[in-house]
Amino acid sequence: MKTAQDLVAEAKQQIEEISLEQAESAIQAADLLLDVRDGDEYRQSHIPHATHVSRGTLEFKFSSDPALANRDMKIVLYCKTSGRSALSAKALKDMGYLHVQSIEGGFDAWQEAGKPITKRELPSFD
Repeated sequence: MKTAQDLVAEAKQQIEEISLEQAESAIQAADLLLDVRDGDEYRQSHIPHATHVSRGTLEFKFSSDPALANRDMKIVLYCKTSGRSALSAKALKDMGYLHVQSIEGGFDAWQEAGKPITKRELPSFD
């Protein structure tokens, strides 16, 4: 029986995983930066200009949204540590998307490296 870690390891053998050093230029060249974490994680903070589609709805969203039909678009994905984004990248690749990359280490590595993030602004009650 396979574990989640087994599935992630298999996915990482079949996708393009990029390093943090490659990530910024890949994001600039991408048509879509995709955060596949859960909604509460995304709302708390995310990489600037990222679009949110949670891992659980990814295939359905890409199958039903005409704006996402172009299989040639360049897509960069990330999650918290890169497991969900690896699974997502493999799913998109299986769906025929040709240019899909996953950021190694995910949002945690991005944030630890001091790269820019967008944080939710909480209201002030002064």
